[in-house]
Amino acid sequence: MFVAEHTSNTEAEGSLKVHNSRAGRPMRVTSDGKNLVSHAGTALLAELADRSGLTDAMSVAMSECGISWHTHDPGVVLTHLAVAIADGADCLADMASLREQAELFGPVASVPTAWRAVEASASSELREIPRAVAAARAKVWAAAPPGDSLVLDVDATLVRSHSEKQDAAPDYKRGFGFHPLGMWCDTTGEPLAAMLRPGNAGSNDTDHHLELLDQAIAALPTEYQIGHDVGDASQDVIHPILVRADSAGATHGFVRGLDEANCDFSIGHPIDGRVRDALLLVQEEDWRQATETNGGIRDGAWVAELTGLVDLASWPEGTRLICRRERPHPGAQLTLFDTSEGFRHTAFITNTDGGDMCALELRHRGHARVEDRVRTWKDCGLANLPFESFVRNETWVACSLIAGALLAWSQMICFDGALAKAEPKTMRYRVLHVAAVLAHRQRGITMRLDKTWPWAKELADAFTKLRTAIP
Repeated sequence: MFVAEHTSNTEAEGSLKVHNSRAGRPMRVTSDGKNLVSHAGTALLAELADRSGLTDAMSVAMSECGISWHTHDPGVVLTHLAVAIADGADCLADMASLREQAELFGPVASVPTAWRAVEASASSELREIPRAVAAARAKVWAAAPPGDSLVLDVDATLVRSHSEKQDAAPDYKRGFGFHPLGMWCDTTGEPLAAMLRPGNAGSNDTDHHLELLDQAIAALPTEYQIGHDVGDASQDVIHPILVRADSAGATHGFVRGLDEANCDFSIGHPIDGRVRDALLLVQEEDWRQATETNGGIRDGAWVAELTGLVDLASWPEGTRLICRRERPHPGAQLTLFDTSEGFRHTAFITNTDGGDMCALELRHRGHARVEDRVRTWKDCGLANLPFESFVRNETWVACSLIAGALLAWSQMICFDGALAKAEPKTMRYRVLHVAAVLAHRQRGITMRLDKTWPWAKELADAFTKLRTAIP
């Protein structure tokens, strides 16, 4: 009796182990499903493009591309390409996921037709596309105002190329490819402007920074541009703009351009000989404890102002120099000066008048978020520049900016909580790639989401919020 019972328990345990060792369940698979769609959440981005006026504006932007189109409007083709990039596409062939779901996205161009639209985009179209996006942004910001002031972040990144693409060049990290420069609105989390540059382009190229600044300001709604044109009076500014950059932006030409555009700036400054000499003059009681965003103390970090100890006459009037010292974390690369002092030092210049230096340092530290912006940009098409031609890759970059804007706009208008701040990959896994059943009724089509999906209600509510915000 005891033996039989023991055997029974052993068999049960063995059965349990076999069950738990499987990653999935055995099932019969057929291909006879009806009215099923995948990537159902991506339809939210397509509808956002239509309601914001982006699709119509893109049609106007591509209207003079020089090709007679019969079935597919080239502006709609590029809009679909941007939606596909937001959905995770990294080449034209990935548009097939949209093309095979016409009930969600309407007629989507084939890959050869999409190629023709990219091929038809020349310098004039590349000037008009940002204007189309700016017009849509004005409508989105009217529905979800970002606030009275804006913070813009500038940064560059390296994109490796594994083939001889046009204008690809060796970079400063001994790689080969491109060195694009971008500007993001930290207030809304969306990209505003970008420049595709050869790999050997300088990190501190003044002309490129100034051109990017002009493009970023032009990408804002008209109300936010007032007072930020060269020659405008500072009292004309309605919405203050702060521009942040690392030390690559610390060129006299770029900082002067920011000052002339009535923008506040917070730019990283190198720890050169003059700064090191000033640090030796700072008294210990002049250092103040750095703060965190929650108002608490930043452990092991202190802030001091060096404005009166360094000659800043070459910078715009009112420029201040602030330095932070902190205990180095393990593995930090230190200069000989840092090693002798026992602290890692970072400095920045700003023209913000007044204000607590610790608050200004905390504000500048927020520039670190630009690394997240760059990473998400690479997750929205930049990691792979699929064409041999530089102009075609510029068109791809323009579509990647639209993809990033659509994702940010959807989060501004349609989502709350974690999804309002989620990165593209999270949005795809939780929202965009969800499956649904399309129910055909006399009054139209109903998308039926799986009620057991954890984010089904948030996606359904997102469509309602969009249609309410932008009727």
